[in-house]
Amino acid sequence: MNKKKILVVDDNEDICLTIKQYLELYHYFVEAVHSGSEALRIINNNFDLIILDIMMEGIDGMELCSMIRDRVDCPIIFVSAKTLEEDKIQALSVGGDDYISKPFSLKELKARIDCHLRREERIRSNERQLLSSKNITIDLLANEVFCKGVKLHLTKKEYEIIKLLMLNKNMVFSKERIFESVWGLDSESQLETVTESIKNIRKKIRSLDPEHSYIKTLYGLGYKWDVTYEKG
Repeated sequence: MNKKKILVVDDNEDICLTIKQYLELYHYFVEAVHSGSEALRIINNNFDLIILDIMMEGIDGMELCSMIRDRVDCPIIFVSAKTLEEDKIQALSVGGDDYISKPFSLKELKARIDCHLRREERIRSNERQLLSSKNITIDLLANEVFCKGVKLHLTKKEYEIIKLLMLNKNMVFSKERIFESVWGLDSESQLETVTESIKNIRKKIRSLDPEHSYIKTLYGLGYKWDVTYEKG
């Protein structure tokens, strides 16, 4: 399992070291810097979460967050000795996701980090369950296909064909390979079932999207998902 990468930005070197050593006990990869300018130099290193102090000389935490928010989409947790409500509101309004007042418990900090990382993983997991191509969307969890937001009434095999082609958009599948992948080698169905199923898929799609068929025939080779529709 890959270690989660955390960036700590705080001009107090002792606090940085304490956070770094504590989180490393739990197998996080932690990089600590002591100024906003140092953080800017490494901000594109694909961190999973950023811990950001507010009161720093030069570029302070609020300014730094505003500068990097469009460049990073990971959670940002502010840590600060400022405890006024307006400070917390400002920190969240410039792009922060959480706010912890100093002094804070390392256990609480880790719990908040874990919470944000779990939420990010759920979001990414949900994103991975949807496949989209122009007007076609597959919900992999529900095993459903939508065209322009309308559910297509597909047979199980028709669904499996669309999923196979969309998951492998740059690949050409022969009729035989589609048959083996969807029906299986031991199936008693005939090879022409593939042709008939693709014909039915195209008909159902065109009833909602008459301009596109999505499944392209390469004569003598087989079928592939037509990605040219995705360019428009």
